Amino acid sequence: MCGIVGYVGLGPTPDGKKFDHDAYDVIIEGLRRLEYRGYDSAGIAVIGDGEIEYRKKAGKLVNLENEVEASPLSTSQIGIGHTRWATHGGPTDGNAHPHVVDGGKLAVVHNGIIENFAELRAELLEEGFEFRSETDTEVSGALIASIYNKLDSKNLTEAVRLASRRLEGAFTILAMHVDHPDRVVATRRNSPLVIGLGENENFLGSDVSGFIDYTKSAVEMGQDQLVTITATDYSIIDFDGKPAEGKPYTIEWDAAAAEKGGFDSFMDKEIHDQPAAVRDTLLGRLNEKGELTLDELKIDESVLRSIDKIIVVACGTAAYAGNVARYAIEHWCRIPTEVELAHEFRYRDPIVNEKTLVVAISQSGETMDTLMAVRHAQEQGAKVISICNTNGSTLPRESDAALYTHAGPEIAVASTKAFLAQITATYVLGLYLAQLRGNKYKDEVREILRELEAMPDKIQRVIDNEDQVKNLGRAMAEEESVLFLGRHVGFPVAMEGALKLKEIAYIHAEGFAAGELKHGPIALIEEDLPVFVVVPSPRGRDSLHSKVVSNIQEIRARGARTIVIAEEGDEAVKPYSDTVIYVPEAPTLLQPLLATVPLQIFACALAGAKGYDVDQPRNLAKSVTVE
Repeated sequence: MCGIVGYVGLGPTPDGKKFDHDAYDVIIEGLRRLEYRGYDSAGIAVIGDGEIEYRKKAGKLVNLENEVEASPLSTSQIGIGHTRWATHGGPTDGNAHPHVVDGGKLAVVHNGIIENFAELRAELLEEGFEFRSETDTEVSGALIASIYNKLDSKNLTEAVRLASRRLEGAFTILAMHVDHPDRVVATRRNSPLVIGLGENENFLGSDVSGFIDYTKSAVEMGQDQLVTITATDYSIIDFDGKPAEGKPYTIEWDAAAAEKGGFDSFMDKEIHDQPAAVRDTLLGRLNEKGELTLDELKIDESVLRSIDKIIVVACGTAAYAGNVARYAIEHWCRIPTEVELAHEFRYRDPIVNEKTLVVAISQSGETMDTLMAVRHAQEQGAKVISICNTNGSTLPRESDAALYTHAGPEIAVASTKAFLAQITATYVLGLYLAQLRGNKYKDEVREILRELEAMPDKIQRVIDNEDQVKNLGRAMAEEESVLFLGRHVGFPVAMEGALKLKEIAYIHAEGFAAGELKHGPIALIEEDLPVFVVVPSPRGRDSLHSKVVSNIQEIRARGARTIVIAEEGDEAVKPYSDTVIYVPEAPTLLQPLLATVPLQIFACALAGAKGYDVDQPRNLAKSVTVE
């Protein structure tokens, strides 16, 4: 989420020599390369003639460029810039970064989510700070300014360090102050930041694409560290103030590859982004009482307590996320839950009333089929909660409540990280309703949340084993048909696995409920047909595990090639499997967050081996904005 650039160069020398790069040119080029990280708004701040000058504008980067063209900035050798993926506050001019505080003396940009911003904001209001935005970022800037003004030393690095110790959540913050026109100070926790080293100029970026046009020398920072850059030097300390060492390296990619983080495709990069996407979607969900909260709630809680039916409306991958959600919500909340394809929903005269809760899922928030389904449901008196990845889009604006995934921009047409973030968000919604309606005690909710919070590391373990799956995909590039089987929450995972293969590899693929096998699909089984089977945990519903193992035996006996996704330690599947892909242990309802990942990696590798553009598959668009 969000793209950040910082720059410090040398100003004119006493003999009048000027250096090549102006801060605006460096930062705008960095933001252009980082725009894939966020395009809700963009902004830049420089120090010129002893004051901070800034411009910021909602919308894409070109809007900012037009703003600067109409009202130019002073020539400067120091600046910070930001391209935003909105989290706190909608995508408006006022909420755009940078935020300039303390009478124009301090400017900050920020990537992440500050969980305790409300507490800090109340404290700063008492001190007399006036806020002009809805963002947590402005709060962080005000906090740094408050601390700075109380320091006898007026040390910007120390002010940022002390502020960092008070912030909770995930953040990368860049700060510059008119008292220190030769430096930018940056801090990071659970959010990316890399240092770029040039000749008489240094850089900061969310990733190396922010400065790759100017240098290929970079320094990797550790967790909970600050860096202060000047034109000729940099220094790193940790949050305790102790000196720390960065890890220098040389960037081997060209500029185009840098935007993809060195991966061959955005899809591959976004698969690798998934641990962070799930982690960020879980951030900031508990209030000061330790209770789950939604992002925007305009429904009285008494209404939510009275609902007697939930209908999930979505299309494509989002609908499969809804199918996973159905199992979790019904189990935790004991509310009947249906999943409807949004484009079919309003045409079949659905039974909807004021006691129906509609959950609408859309990555973009602009999917026309889903919007029309929501409007139809609202006409019948239903309340709507949207799950969306795009702050300020139409769907959350028209809903009664919103729960944002924080997956960041998803560039590849085939959804990967948005899917896992949507599943995570539906788990949060299910637990919120269970808490609200008294189906779960607070300690039960916290225990499930702890299990959810462990999932990003487990997803990373699956990704770390990607070579096995990639080799499998490459070896199967000539296959013409692949089947996928799953049971319980594994069934929507199987359908999603088949969809990915159809979307980007253009081969026949179908996902079936494993229990349906003997009711027809087994007729498709023939010699050497590849069949993926998602196996439930043997620690969970024993009957389901044994039944799915029986399915594997049935298709193996008819000559199929069986590729099994199973939990670590599950030895029962080995005798009947040609290939076993193991994933870490997880509670049954959370398994889709792990079992989906190998199927994404497989599809991406197979399509790549066939020479297809996995980011822009034929005939498809990222957001379907027509019916």
